[in-house]
Amino acid sequence: MPSLKDLKNRIASVKATQKITKAMQMVAAAKLRRAQEAAEAARPYSQRMGKVLANIAQAVGSDDSVPRLMTGTGKDDVHLLVVCTAERGLCGGFNAQISKAAREHARKLIAAGKTVKIFTVGKKGYEALRREFADKIVERTELRDVKKVSFENADAIAKKIIAMFDKGEFDVCTLFYSEFKSVILQVPTALQLIPASAGPVTTEASEASSAVYEYEPDAASILSDLIPRNISVQVFRALLENVAGEMGAKMSAMDNATRNAGDMINKLTMSYNRQRQAQITKELIEIISGAEAL
Repeated sequence: MPSLKDLKNRIASVKATQKITKAMQMVAAAKLRRAQEAAEAARPYSQRMGKVLANIAQAVGSDDSVPRLMTGTGKDDVHLLVVCTAERGLCGGFNAQISKAAREHARKLIAAGKTVKIFTVGKKGYEALRREFADKIVERTELRDVKKVSFENADAIAKKIIAMFDKGEFDVCTLFYSEFKSVILQVPTALQLIPASAGPVTTEASEASSAVYEYEPDAASILSDLIPRNISVQVFRALLENVAGEMGAKMSAMDNATRNAGDMINKLTMSYNRQRQAQITKELIEIISGAEAL
C-alpha cells in the first residue's frame, strides 16, 4: 500500500497533468474554429473544379489529345498511396484511422498482385506505416515547421506526385485523408488523383451539356493546365480537412483526458483521506493504550 507521501505526490502529479490537458483542449478549441472555416471554404472550390473537369472531359470525349493525367497509362499495376496525417499525436485515433484505411487498401492491392508505393505526408503516418511497409515508402514530406498550411505546400506535394507519374513510377495514385464532419466525427477518405476522375455528371452538368461551348485554344490544352491544378487543389483540401479533423479530435481527446484526470484525483484523494484517518485512529489508540498502562 502506498504511503501518504506517495499518494500526495501522485495527486499533485495528476493535477499538473490535468492543467496541461485542459490548456491543450482550450488551444485546440481556439484553432478548431479557424481550421473548420478554412476547410469549409475550400470545399465549394474543389467541388466546382470537379464539375468544370466533368464538363470539359465530356466535351473532349475519347480524343487522343487528352492528357495522360486523365486517361492514365492504360495499366493499373503500380499504385501510389499518398497518406496524409498529422505531425503530432495526442488526438485520439485520428492518425490511426487514416493509417488503417491506407494499410487495408495496400494489403488488398498486394493480395491482388499489384505493386504498392507509399508517399507519406505527416510524421505520424510515416511512423505508423513504416512498421509494415518500410520498403514501400518511396517519398515522405513533413510539415512540422509549417505554422499554417498554405496552397504552396499542397502545390509542392502535387508537383512531386506529377513528376513521379511523368517518370512512369506508378499507374494509379490514391489520396488518403480524413474528412472533417464534426468535433467527434472524422471520416477516413480515399480519393483517386491519377487518372484524374471527372466524377459523375450531375444534373447541372447534364443540363449545361446541351449548350455549345467554344474552348480557346482547345479543350485538351485547357485540361493540360487544369488537371495539375486540380490535383493541387484536392491535396490542399485534404490538408485543410486534416487540420480541422486533428484539432477536433485533439479537443475531444484532451476533454476526455481532463475528465479522467479529475476522476483519478477524486479516487486518490479518497484513498489519501481514508489512509490518513486510519493512521490518526491508530495513533490515538496507541496514545490511549499507553495512558491506560500508566
